[in-house]
Amino acid sequence: MLNAMSAATLPRRVIIDTDPGTDDALAIFLALNSPELKVEALTPVAGNVPLSLTLPNALRLLEIAGRTDIPVAAGADRPLARRLITATYAHGQNGLGGIQFPEPTTKPVAETATQLIRRLVHASPQEIGIIAIGPLTNIATAFREDPELPRLIPNLTIMGGSLSGGNISPAAEFNIYVDPEAAQIVFRSGVPLTMVGLDVTRRAMLREDDIQRMETSKKPEGRAAGKIARASMNQLRKNSATGGPAMHDSLAVGTFINPGVVTLESLFVDIETAGTLTAGETVGYRKAPMRSSPPLTNAPEATLSTEFKPNAKVALDVNVDRFLTMLVDRIAG
Repeated sequence: MLNAMSAATLPRRVIIDTDPGTDDALAIFLALNSPELKVEALTPVAGNVPLSLTLPNALRLLEIAGRTDIPVAAGADRPLARRLITATYAHGQNGLGGIQFPEPTTKPVAETATQLIRRLVHASPQEIGIIAIGPLTNIATAFREDPELPRLIPNLTIMGGSLSGGNISPAAEFNIYVDPEAAQIVFRSGVPLTMVGLDVTRRAMLREDDIQRMETSKKPEGRAAGKIARASMNQLRKNSATGGPAMHDSLAVGTFINPGVVTLESLFVDIETAGTLTAGETVGYRKAPMRSSPPLTNAPEATLSTEFKPNAKVALDVNVDRFLTMLVDRIAG
């Protein structure tokens, strides 16, 4: 049996649930180039673009990085209860900023994403974490199919949510907005959860010299990341934006690797699913009592929680320079 010291030095095993996606691409490259992690699988989901694109994009990214040993399993092609809303306006029609990479030659495994997640986690309980950087449809489906699963996962780090306003609506961050019902299942599941949302990710923007370093990298994935980042920067400039591409998903990976890049606070977070204008909003409570809206006159009396029980560690501040150094050094080499 491994002693505590040797176990602590082993790479942490992780599944990446993803909807590539320009920032997903850099997040995946970061994970693959981090010795602290052993990526066990990619499980694409519909989100930034449809599954018909996120699935081959995941295969492409692994081929670029020379990591075709990692299985890819197709996930959900639509949210649990809603029509799919994509973000091609930000990620390009192909999800990778319009950059045309070769068609993948590898194929996904026969298992579905939820089957693969469940099998891997049950085979190694409390040993495989999950980084979810797209809508939470795959994770919620796995939890719904297998209610025991959340207690077998040591940590689920998500890129999603916001306590300071949304980016797809005034209330909601994109990943939660796409499938709020799935997000609600996950946040209420009891899984140890870390939320890396817009409160920190929109501050973690690539700079021009970061992109140039990747563009001139000797590593294939570094150069690919540079092309994608350049396309994202050009799109921002067309829209008269002054900052660089926000590394939303990469910061979630960076937080999983080293939580010290962010400042975390324990909160109770729930997801709004009923609001016509606010579906997908992540509502954070810092203390009890925890109230919901007043009940309608013909509705039952609302319950009031007087005990504060946090369900998530939420990133509220970020050391941008420390994170960007990690990201660019590892991808560019």
